[in-house]
Amino acid sequence: MVLEENEIKKFEIVLKARKEKLENDLGRIAKPTSEGGDYETKYNDIGEDVDENATEVEEYVGNIGVENTLEEQLKAVNDALEKIKDGTFGVCEVCGKDIASGRLEANPAARRCMECAGKN
Repeated sequence: MVLEENEIKKFEIVLKARKEKLENDLGRIAKPTSEGGDYETKYNDIGEDVDENATEVEEYVGNIGVENTLEEQLKAVNDALEKIKDGTFGVCEVCGKDIASGRLEANPAARRCMECAGKN
């Protein structure tokens, strides 16, 4: 099954919208570094009080995990957009078979077919 051009275009639109949302979400808790797609968690200075400092640290630590997750998702989306450009979108990175359109509907950034995804 080779994806039709209109299907690829649909996935590209979805991926671009997802990319924009991820970048907006990341922008709330982090700032971009010089490396493309890499962010650094912001540290909000709330005040000088001990309780305020504890809140700052707690918020910062919580945001680090969120930032890492969002960065991973953004990388997957960027990779999928690159695959659209180079004509390899929808092809399993492990076995080279087509990824089912239903799987791509659920996750347009999928890298593996269901069979290979289940192996790891």
